[in-house]
Amino acid sequence: MDNRIGRREFIAGTAAAFTLLGTGTRGSTQANEKLAVGLIGCGGRGEWIGKLFEQHGNAKIVALADYFQDRVDALGATFGVDPSRRYTGLSAYQRLLEGALDAVAIESPPYFHPEQATAAIEAGKHVFVAKPVAVDVPGCQTILEAAKKAAANKLCFLVDFQARNNAFYREAVQRVHEGAIGRPVCGQCFYHAGRLGKRAEPGPPEARLRNWVFDIALSGDIIVEQNIHVIDIATWLLDAQPERAFGTGGRKARTDVGDCWDHFVVTYWFPDDFVLDFSSGQFTKGFGDLCVRLFGPTGTVETHYGGDVWIRGDQPYDGGNTQPIYQEGAVNNILDFTKAIAGGQVIGNAAESVRSNLSAILGRTAAYQGRMVTWDEMMTKAEKLDGKLEGLTA
Repeated sequence: MDNRIGRREFIAGTAAAFTLLGTGTRGSTQANEKLAVGLIGCGGRGEWIGKLFEQHGNAKIVALADYFQDRVDALGATFGVDPSRRYTGLSAYQRLLEGALDAVAIESPPYFHPEQATAAIEAGKHVFVAKPVAVDVPGCQTILEAAKKAAANKLCFLVDFQARNNAFYREAVQRVHEGAIGRPVCGQCFYHAGRLGKRAEPGPPEARLRNWVFDIALSGDIIVEQNIHVIDIATWLLDAQPERAFGTGGRKARTDVGDCWDHFVVTYWFPDDFVLDFSSGQFTKGFGDLCVRLFGPTGTVETHYGGDVWIRGDQPYDGGNTQPIYQEGAVNNILDFTKAIAGGQVIGNAAESVRSNLSAILGRTAAYQGRMVTWDEMMTKAEKLDGKLEGLTA
């Protein structure tokens, strides 16, 4: 892993000023010092990411922010965070950012990512943020502006896409870009998985927040919040964004919570007349897979998140199995992020993350409206989702 990280190409940058925990002075990089990290979002994934930062990133979780008191207290005990640095309410992240921190890990519902990431950059903190970066076009545009500010201020801004930090995926993508399958003609892309469990019985506003993965405004719907993994791979392989999309879908297998759809079927048209067939379901039993398959005149590339990645044809690539990708990819990203900060380097991947995020939003828009929607139309209208946060504590 360390050898692979050593081959990463980092964006050039001068040393960033940051505070480190330990006996050294401000800006010191002695081996016994730890990066001070604030965690925004203290649910299951927040706890998992926080532990990975401490286990692999030479970091210490020193502050917590979440809407719910029980969550910050539970993780406060886990990470040994002083009660004075456990913040609650919708504005908890603002109070967290006022303290001494080097970086923040944002693991809150996606609706809040643009606002929280922007505030963190303005506060001079490096940002590590979960995908998707936003739920709508204005949110994506806000993320791009935040990333520009980060680069200007020598701050890292890294989105946690695991597949983009996997050796088999990287090699396959590079070979496709170099012509291994010829000029791509058409492809398939799908994400089918079982349903997720409810965190609370529907009813009060707080229950909606706990069940955010089932809420369109808070999550972006399954095509944005979950299916973005395979859409990101497709846009990466093609190195392009779709020009238009036509779709359908609905709520048929899961109607007991939230308003998210449980399945989508979308056709995407990319430049050079490339057509991508996309489908997803978040209810399936007996089958589950995250697959991207592109066909060209001289070969086929196929990728499975957590499965095999390969190329068959005139220029074959045996690739390998990506079974440990979920944790291994997150660890690789954390290593890149923390090593870049410690080494005074600047890394970021906001542009490609926003490209796939907007591609997912395009598919969602086309499916909701049941008609062809172009990229330009989507960007011009720039529809913003209403978070419907009435009744929640600021």
